[in-house]
Amino acid sequence: MTNDHMSATQTHISVRGARVNNLKDIDVDIPLNQLVGIVGVSGSGKSSLAMGTLYAEGSRRYLEALSTYTRRRMAATGRADVDSVSHIPPALALRQRPGTAGVRSTFGTSTELLNVLRLIFSRLAEHRCPHCGAYAEPTINVAIEQSITCASCGNDFYAPEAEELAFNSQGACPHCAGTGITRQVNHASLVPDPSKTIDEGAVAPWNQFGFNVQPQIVAEFGVRTDVPFSQLTDEELEIVYHGPEEEKAITLTTRKGVHDLDFTFRNAYLTVTKELERATEARRLQRVSKFFVEKTCPTCHGSRLSDKARQPRIGEHHLDSASALPLHDLLEWSQSLQLPDRLQELGAALVATLADMGKRLLQLGLGYLSLDRAATTLSNGERQRAQLARAVRNETTGVLYVLDEPSIGLHPANIEGLIGVMRDLLAEGNSVVFVDHDVAVVEAGDHLIEIGPGSGAYGGRIIATGTPQEIAAAHDSVIAPHLRAAQPIERTHRDPAGWLAMQTHPLHTVDALDVSIPIGVMTVVTGVSGSGKTTLVLESLIPALNGEHPDHVESVDSTIDRTVLVDASPIGINVRSTVATYSGVMDQLRTEFAKASEQYSPGDFSYNTGSLKCPECDGNGEIALDAQFLADVDLVCPTCNGTRYRPEASKVQLEGHSIPEVLALTAAEAVDVFDGYARITRRLKVLTDLGLGYLTLGEATPALSGGEAQRLKLSTELGRNQQDTLFVLDEPSVGLHPDDVAVLVGVLDRLIARGATVIVIEHDLDIIAAADWLIDLGPGGGADGGRIVATGTPNDVAATNTLTAQYLQAHLASQ
Repeated sequence: MTNDHMSATQTHISVRGARVNNLKDIDVDIPLNQLVGIVGVSGSGKSSLAMGTLYAEGSRRYLEALSTYTRRRMAATGRADVDSVSHIPPALALRQRPGTAGVRSTFGTSTELLNVLRLIFSRLAEHRCPHCGAYAEPTINVAIEQSITCASCGNDFYAPEAEELAFNSQGACPHCAGTGITRQVNHASLVPDPSKTIDEGAVAPWNQFGFNVQPQIVAEFGVRTDVPFSQLTDEELEIVYHGPEEEKAITLTTRKGVHDLDFTFRNAYLTVTKELERATEARRLQRVSKFFVEKTCPTCHGSRLSDKARQPRIGEHHLDSASALPLHDLLEWSQSLQLPDRLQELGAALVATLADMGKRLLQLGLGYLSLDRAATTLSNGERQRAQLARAVRNETTGVLYVLDEPSIGLHPANIEGLIGVMRDLLAEGNSVVFVDHDVAVVEAGDHLIEIGPGSGAYGGRIIATGTPQEIAAAHDSVIAPHLRAAQPIERTHRDPAGWLAMQTHPLHTVDALDVSIPIGVMTVVTGVSGSGKTTLVLESLIPALNGEHPDHVESVDSTIDRTVLVDASPIGINVRSTVATYSGVMDQLRTEFAKASEQYSPGDFSYNTGSLKCPECDGNGEIALDAQFLADVDLVCPTCNGTRYRPEASKVQLEGHSIPEVLALTAAEAVDVFDGYARITRRLKVLTDLGLGYLTLGEATPALSGGEAQRLKLSTELGRNQQDTLFVLDEPSVGLHPDDVAVLVGVLDRLIARGATVIVIEHDLDIIAAADWLIDLGPGGGADGGRIVATGTPNDVAATNTLTAQYLQAHLASQ
């Protein structure tokens, strides 16, 4: 595996000369077989040490021990920029943003609980005779795969194997192919603007999927392409939407000349249906999904299962209904099974297996999830906790687990369960390193490593190490005041300027609601995972205010005329989206650089389309190297050295800097450089006010943390009149140090001062305590939740007996 020989005498991982990202050539020892927390403000270098150094080296060295044949089927891991890392075990990472789930993945398949439940229904259920339809009692013969003799008709038949009950295999519903949904083309989406001509791009899928020659081809069928689409005849419309796949000869003009070519016509419907067939990855599916309307499969009613797979029964439940139970209800049901004596031993073993696999998930607060819940609907925190439970269940030993923000989405009541699961990993002989900001999680660490003191260029150094108690007493520590509970967020609570009212019918596990939300203040919606926060705010309030008229919303009375959802989803899809482009600074920079040049226009300074972009990497700053047997490796472009530009771009200077040099500056550094340029500095100061001054202007936005992405999205809203505007933030504390949380609350205060109303879905006690108004949902999750259990100011809610109140009382008392 490595040249480092693990032995019982080795007590720590030794890191020497780490320079990943902003790390300042640091030396640090990480204790083995302990719970080690890495803390620091956003951008300080925590993830650079945890993920970029420890996980990168631990996983790379393990993979290098495998055969080339095996390695080429696994993701390549680059060598970390570090002098040495000694005594590191094989490493596994549980990331803040787990990989995107496929359309066939469910909570049950991802946790493997569904495998056990299928086996229970295969071996312990009553099975329906295919000859007469009567149910035969379960027998031990089923368990040993012998035929069953029907007591009603006397015919023999075999019980279905577990594989025949799988919607990813033989048990799939034939109508929806085991997905639980059917997709129908949304006719209106194909031509969203009928006032356009076909030549102007009226047929949306032809533009989006690169079928640029289709207008020329459809003209060969006699369709007019130079008149508004709304003026086409029925015959012409039929050809556009459903025309035949026939080859037509057209003349195509390119840079290389004029060409007479034969192309096959692809009508609008066929274009999107073919793209859907090719959409095997989430990004491509997202692009094509806007052309379709999803509906629950009418044959299997969303269960994904064939009629045969839905027939076995145990008591009142079939496989589909059992899969729809919340996990805690499913486990209770399995414990109560009444089985014949001959099946007691087998049944007890299967039920015990299900209980053992499920108990970790209950500890992590996921008991409200059902096994049939589509994995694509799970939050990042839910998916990460499911991974964590699976890691504990695998009973590994000698592994380094690196956890990135494991407390995401956890109510304070579930933090104890998280800590218990991490301790379980240690008890099996593993080591755990976590990056987190939740004070309760940080205090549970055996050893802390604090990186800072600031962000970006102002961070990257070890400023304190030791136990939580030792860190709390350290004078140079930034986290210390929060460990001592000595630094609350200071705010003046405001009175509402009015009220927003909404009434709903029941939806999912949420009861009918009658809720009032104050206008012109900050409202925080709290409650344990699965209590109904998302249903209330994201599935009911926002669609209703946007005029989408959800069926379950009875009425909404509001003066709000604009809603802005600010979530933690990545900004952009590739390295072409940068802090400079998203914030709008890039447009201003290109204008000013063009003024400083007699040769170039603002468009020339675009690394996406300009004449000065590097021809080797096409302005990406990196190239993909075909490593043959291994996965492609992204390398810094050797021609432009990652600057994205031709050498000529460096000849144009503004305030002593070329545009590639400006993109290498942090936002804070750029403020000083462009002090005399009001339009540039105005946008840059917004970034620094948001606590993002450490980000370089050329930094790719998809790589930002969830908290950074949320604050960057807010950057375009500051300074505007926000009267009658509602901002909704979904867990904005993700990735934020307590100091950064205070900055975020200050930003929200600025929005409210300009007339905005703010609603925050949150578990962070600092943000909850800083609210003007609270709406607490519960009392539990899933079927045990879905009700408003308390409303009022933080002090009002703290005086109640809800689960949130228990933790809020202690938090307010410590301030």
